[in-house]
Amino acid sequence: MTGLARYRTEWFGNVTRDILAGMVGTFALIPEVIAFSFVAGVDPEVGLYASFVISVVIAFAGGRPGMISGAAGSVALVAAALVRAHGVQYLLAATLLAGALQMLAGALRLHLLMRYVSRSVRTGFVNALAILIFSAQLPHMMHVTWHTYAAIALGLAIIYGVPRLFSAIPSPLICIVVLTVVASVWHAPLHTVADLGRLPDSLPHLVWPQVPPTLATLDIILPYAAAMAMVGLLESMMTASVVDDMTETHSSKRTECVGLGVANIAVGLFGGIAGCGMIGQTVGNLRYGGRGRLSTFVAGAFLLLLMVALRPWVARVPVAALVAIMIMVSASTFSWSSLRDLRTHPATASLVMLATVAVVVATHDLAAGVLVGVLLSGLFFAFKVSRMVTVDSMYDAARDTRTYRVAGQIFFASSDLFTDQFDTRDSARHVQIDLRQAHFWDITAVGALEEVVARLERHGIAVELIGLNAASATLIDRHSALEVPATSS
Repeated sequence: MTGLARYRTEWFGNVTRDILAGMVGTFALIPEVIAFSFVAGVDPEVGLYASFVISVVIAFAGGRPGMISGAAGSVALVAAALVRAHGVQYLLAATLLAGALQMLAGALRLHLLMRYVSRSVRTGFVNALAILIFSAQLPHMMHVTWHTYAAIALGLAIIYGVPRLFSAIPSPLICIVVLTVVASVWHAPLHTVADLGRLPDSLPHLVWPQVPPTLATLDIILPYAAAMAMVGLLESMMTASVVDDMTETHSSKRTECVGLGVANIAVGLFGGIAGCGMIGQTVGNLRYGGRGRLSTFVAGAFLLLLMVALRPWVARVPVAALVAIMIMVSASTFSWSSLRDLRTHPATASLVMLATVAVVVATHDLAAGVLVGVLLSGLFFAFKVSRMVTVDSMYDAARDTRTYRVAGQIFFASSDLFTDQFDTRDSARHVQIDLRQAHFWDITAVGALEEVVARLERHGIAVELIGLNAASATLIDRHSALEVPATSS
């Protein structure tokens, strides 16, 4: 399939389900975006405008069809400190710079770093996010009357029960309509969307950040812009990987990086806050059949339609309906099989997953949790590989030669284990170090070999290296004074 044909299929290959699922994604966006706007210290309309712009732009420019993007909590946490210290105008400037940095990251192919994120970290990421999504609903269920609990229960019954009867219309949309009608007819004391904050009453328009164009301004916004860019890319890449797994398809992570940068630049120009992929809303979109770019576009376009053209109606939607939807999203996002896997997976893999969950839930910072998970994965891997180095020795009395056969990967974590295997006070006058089954990876490994040879030679022992592979021989020849035999292969 040609690029143009594939792009057309991504837009129009699943029109009905994409439109309906995108509408579900819109309602899943509303409470989260408003809540994240308060976290960032900006008006709800700033986050809602941002979600509209990001979804529409990235539907065209992104590399992962079916993924919903908007004003996310992880970016809001970074932005909050900047808004408190310098105001919204500096946030808009930082958003523009963050978008430019994300485009640069795509150009430099930094998305390839995602290869170092293990499956255990990805599982921890989605589980932590599911917990955060659910915990974000708890304030809406505290200090309320029984009517709220009854409405949430009715909403969940509709969401999970209607698909057993028919699936032409996504059950969350039915849930919203039914609960809105019930609340209006019975005049039940339920909180509505209008109670969450002021909704937009006009279309977004182009703005330019009102900040002085000086190096002092750049000095202020650069650290925040870099953090926003990194967190946004990380969450989008993680979300894209989850979508890849759920749909058994591949996405262009590099295109997603560039597309997110373009979207955030557009957001900054329309007075919004930077955003990224939102896994909870994306899972909801996928659950109800959204697979293409059209679902992403509809999620943003329908949001603007609701906020501006249908604002009075949206204001009457009970928060309980949105809470029911987000509880469903939370349950769908959580990897329930990972609980069973705790008994069967290696202890280190389970520890990485649990550590990722714990850090994210404790800090509400997805980037911090993923970073901890990646570091732990690297440490456990390095420890495991370092223990696989073996050095066997054999003495040939006829030639007065001891041969050391080395097998395994020699690098910074295994270099001490390697050097400890040699008896530098050996009575043999000749030593052969057979390296045919070994590989040297870094200068620490080269230094360890150099140290072993130097110690043996100080005791009058002639040392011969044999069997070096070409890559190891090149590394040793470049970074040490050891003589590498020309016959090494």
